[in-house]
Amino acid sequence: MTKHLVARANLTVLIMLIAVLALVGGATWNQIDMARSARLWTQRANDVLLTIKDLNIALRDAETGQRGYLLTGRDTYLSPYNSSIAHVTRLAGKLQRLANDDSIERDSIAALDPILQKKLEELAQTIVLRRTVGLDAALTAVNTDAGRNYTVAIVAILDKMTQHENIVLAQHQQTADTRAIRVRWLVISGIVLAAIALVWAARMLNRAWSNAYVLEAQQRQVASQLRASLDSLTQGVGVFSPSRQLVNWNACFQSLLKLPKALVRNGTSYTTLVDYLAESEGEFLETEAQLRLSRPKRNESIVYSRHCSDGSQVEIRRSPMPDGGFILTLTDMTKRAQAEAVLRESQKMQAIGQLTGGIAHDFNNLLTVVLGNLELVNSKLANAPDLQKKIERASWAARRGATLTAQLLAFARKQPLSPKPIDLATALPDLVPLLTRTLGEHIDIRYVERAGLWPAMADAAQLENAVLNLALNARDAMPDGGRLTIETANVVLDEEYARLHSEVTPGDYTMVAVSDTGHGMRPEIVSRVFEPFYTTKAEGKGTGLGLAMVFGFVKQSGGHVKIYSEVDAGTTVRLYLPRSIEEAQATSTQSIEPVVMPSSAATILVVEDEAAVREVTIAILKDFGFKVISAADGEEGLRLLGTHIGEIDLLLTDVMLPGELRGRDLAQRVAALRPDVPVLYMSGYTENSIVHHGRLDDGVNLIGKPFSRDNLIRRIVGILQDSASTSATNDEPSGGNVVSLKSWPG
Repeated sequence: MTKHLVARANLTVLIMLIAVLALVGGATWNQIDMARSARLWTQRANDVLLTIKDLNIALRDAETGQRGYLLTGRDTYLSPYNSSIAHVTRLAGKLQRLANDDSIERDSIAALDPILQKKLEELAQTIVLRRTVGLDAALTAVNTDAGRNYTVAIVAILDKMTQHENIVLAQHQQTADTRAIRVRWLVISGIVLAAIALVWAARMLNRAWSNAYVLEAQQRQVASQLRASLDSLTQGVGVFSPSRQLVNWNACFQSLLKLPKALVRNGTSYTTLVDYLAESEGEFLETEAQLRLSRPKRNESIVYSRHCSDGSQVEIRRSPMPDGGFILTLTDMTKRAQAEAVLRESQKMQAIGQLTGGIAHDFNNLLTVVLGNLELVNSKLANAPDLQKKIERASWAARRGATLTAQLLAFARKQPLSPKPIDLATALPDLVPLLTRTLGEHIDIRYVERAGLWPAMADAAQLENAVLNLALNARDAMPDGGRLTIETANVVLDEEYARLHSEVTPGDYTMVAVSDTGHGMRPEIVSRVFEPFYTTKAEGKGTGLGLAMVFGFVKQSGGHVKIYSEVDAGTTVRLYLPRSIEEAQATSTQSIEPVVMPSSAATILVVEDEAAVREVTIAILKDFGFKVISAADGEEGLRLLGTHIGEIDLLLTDVMLPGELRGRDLAQRVAALRPDVPVLYMSGYTENSIVHHGRLDDGVNLIGKPFSRDNLIRRIVGILQDSASTSATNDEPSGGNVVSLKSWPG
């Protein structure tokens, strides 16, 4: 009821306020409009009266000039005459415009115009007679009194217009006064009505105040609700009075500060809490001296963090209150600090990845030149076994450098992947014999098979490399022998797990775990094992890139890596690979089969901007009997294609070419001109032109730098054979020879 009465009173006051404002506004607008109208009419009347006055003066000036000339005959009197005549004409036109909205004055102007013209003609005629005939003739014309009669008539008309204008002005003034009186009474009436409405509203408000006691119960209920809300907060809240005594708090305030129940009571001084916490946590809360020195302004807070003895982190915020007291708000920042630590670690690993990925292109080009030339020289030293042995050692070193570069690219997540559904239940057992030979007999390898394993989406070759790297690390951790266990499982990483590991996307994963019974690692070592070049092995025993490669491969595949280790107990590394929604295809064991060489040597267009890489590639191709056309950039390659449009059988191009025409752009131009010409890309560092989201585009053939001559030739011959088998003619090559790589030149 009270609320309804207050609402009605407020509504009444609002309506009357709006009405009074509208009334005052309307009256004000009316006054403004009246003032504007009066100002316009007054201005018009003044203009008409002034024009009439000026016209009278101009006529008299014209007559004065005329008489002076008639009496003296000197032309100097004609100057004021001529000026006055022009002024008369202009003023007559102005008067006609001003009086155009008044019918009486229009009639007066209509009567004035012919008389005024006759007057001007009379003045001009006497001047002409004085100049041509003489003074007597001019005086005779003047003595006829025609000019005087014209002047009298003009003055009479102008006087009539003046009287009429004064009458009209007085009428408008009387109308404005009448309207002002009406508006004044209207405003007075509105004020009286507003006063009556306000009295009525006051009466209703008094009735509302009489029912105010009902609100007391409601206020108590609200206070209870606020108390419950305060206790439900996950933040600790403590309210201190101006005398720095605890007056209100919630349960979280006590738990975060780990205060005994006897200490948390109404009236406990702030100094008591400071002294108690100083004994258990050291300097935790601000001291009294700090409170006096740091007094925040209104709506500002003092914020600081403290680390507790149990490892948790608490943010403390001191906010002032208007009465001089303050509020302490405590927030548990432990989880947030953990998330920030994960973010910093992720950013650090990303920066390292960008650095390592940036040098791979040039380094792989150098290794291509080194390895290619070593293989070319080695093929010419059949009768020099000692030199061949040295060449093989140099080639091994170059291949080792290529492996390190590949591991760097894997860590940097820059390697081109070809992810496909993998049946781990089939692929992993095939690795066991290889691991047995590699790790040695002192390592007991066990594979734990799980039924109903989901297919994983990953690059099979890179997954094998990752498992092999983990196995090698496990072997080094068990120098006296031990057990290596490989197991798989279907795992669902839920929202809670993703919340604790910010880099994880919730969903289904296929897990591969590699465990050993080695010496294990301390936590500070575990936190750095995925950093490139970080190793705990003796000098010369490891590069520190194995786990970094595993980390980069799994992350690039959209997965997650987790490592568990305990000193003298062993280590387990779990790889979580995304579940594939497609079924894995059956894989068959591949063998090196002879390839069919065309009877006539194929022509290959080689496009490579690095001169040394281009030269060694050309030498390898020519050594195997291919015809080669070379270009240093995409534009030159396109020109050579136009010149040899019918000769080229394959395009071998670098991905990253200088200029606007990159390798992918050149391949598209070639496909437009010769759709039957296959393309083989070569690159030591791929970019987005053929690799997107870390995955090689469908239908793209890529050979990574550095490549051996056997791998290069095998890829080229295989692509040429595939192209020939899928061509429209489907003709068998005549005179083809079935040969093995070992029987080729070199």
